Amino acid sequence: MKSAAALTILLLSLAKEALAFSSSISSSSLRAAPPALFATTSNDEENGTLSRRDILTQTITFTTAAATLGLAPLTATADDAAKPQATVVVAGATGQTGRRVLERLASRPNTSVIAAVRNTEKASKSLSESSTVVRGAMIQKVPSLDAAGIELKKLDVASDSVESITGVLTGADSLVIAVGFVPGNPLKMNAAAHEVDNVGTCKLIDAAKAAGVKKVVLVSSILTNGRAWGQEKSPGFQITNAFGNVLDEKLVAEKYLKSSGLDYTIVRPGGLKAKPPSGGLVISGEDTLNSGEISRDLVADVCVASLTDGKASNKVLEIIEDEEGGPKVFNGLNM
Repeated sequence: MKSAAALTILLLSLAKEALAFSSSISSSSLRAAPPALFATTSNDEENGTLSRRDILTQTITFTTAAATLGLAPLTATADDAAKPQATVVVAGATGQTGRRVLERLASRPNTSVIAAVRNTEKASKSLSESSTVVRGAMIQKVPSLDAAGIELKKLDVASDSVESITGVLTGADSLVIAVGFVPGNPLKMNAAAHEVDNVGTCKLIDAAKAAGVKKVVLVSSILTNGRAWGQEKSPGFQITNAFGNVLDEKLVAEKYLKSSGLDYTIVRPGGLKAKPPSGGLVISGEDTLNSGEISRDLVADVCVASLTDGKASNKVLEIIEDEEGGPKVFNGLNM
């Protein structure tokens, strides 16, 4: 067991180094960003998915997006108070990205938030505490969360049936899927990734459709479709996919969501960082980023914005942080 954990930790370390290297050699293309991906204007909030690579084409830095697309600050208005109550379910709510999504949703007016978790008792305790936890071979610092007003419901994508999951989602308007297998024993990673990132996610999609959910936001990863655009031999793809073929498994779920008939946004982050953002948000088109990192805070912002921004409808958003220019406040997204 010790040797298995050590091997996984070594792979994680190699992955981080490879992605950092890829990011450094692509920085010049980041600054030569082409125009906005979506030309129309619309309104609402913030957007957010695993951190891994950099840009090749069709990128927008956050500052360019703000000027071109007209970002508005996130403040409650009289119009917000007049909006009907919306119910959002977050699957994978106790994960580092999921709990950040919860935090943002809980502060929104007229929003009922349901945290879908495997164990409601443990989740109630863990969400309210700040701690350092070991998940598989990963050590994570987890901030506390004010869970007041958040309803906890049991949901296990690995063991629950579609019918059972449908019951959890019934009455919800939107679903954020932030589930993902936790790298651990190398001998079991393939099965775990298949069970959670592929089959389990597809069950969530089926259940959302059966329950009448109107919008699904799926947190995935850049390079999921790397084989299709010549990235199969890139360091980012090879090292990331070494963890249970997770990119291939995620791609199956992405395609399943696209063909479901549901309104979707697929958020593909680069390598995920637990620290606050140190650079501006970069939004890129589908199958364009092969390196780069991003704060989970920005991922959560993008996820939440995608729930209500019409220009995120049926789109794939690849996101990383701009390494230059210092941190920038993300006050909403008009894509």
